[in-house]
Amino acid sequence: MTASLSTTSYALLGLLVFDSETSEHGLTGYELKQRADRTLRFYWVSPAMSQIYTELDRLSGTGYVQGADDTSGKRTTRRFRITPAGRESLETWLHTSEHEFPMLKHPIALRLMLGSLMGPGEVEAMLDGYVSAVADRRKELEAVREMLGDNEAVAYPARVADWGLAYYDAEVEIVEKLRRTL
Repeated sequence: MTASLSTTSYALLGLLVFDSETSEHGLTGYELKQRADRTLRFYWVSPAMSQIYTELDRLSGTGYVQGADDTSGKRTTRRFRITPAGRESLETWLHTSEHEFPMLKHPIALRLMLGSLMGPGEVEAMLDGYVSAVADRRKELEAVREMLGDNEAVAYPARVADWGLAYYDAEVEIVEKLRRTL
């Protein structure tokens, strides 16, 4: 069965692949959201809880994930695992999807474009705030990278973390060049 899935669906399948390599229990929707918040948010989008459950329903309907009720706690929760068909679909997408150019959706660049409507001090403050936010996000990603270490099982996520760190460094460099022109 071939289904048309969103990139977010494939991202969730990917998170479930990592889980299947380390656990036999599967992940709840809430646990998927936590994992997305710790990983995807640095380079993609961390989906909202409602979107995760919508995608899990879709993936269950296609047979790409299988849900099982877990009654071991105070309340029943549903845990999801990727199925062999889900893994095959994910691998097909990885090998055949288009190499899309990323869409730059940068609120600071948009505000800077309209900088003539702000005073120079306000533009400077905006750039200062952005550099500070980048430093905070970089620090968070550094912690993720350190956690990944040199473990071969997570070598590719570590490479993505390295890419993200270089991206944050480039953002600060861009702002510094812009400041010299203001």
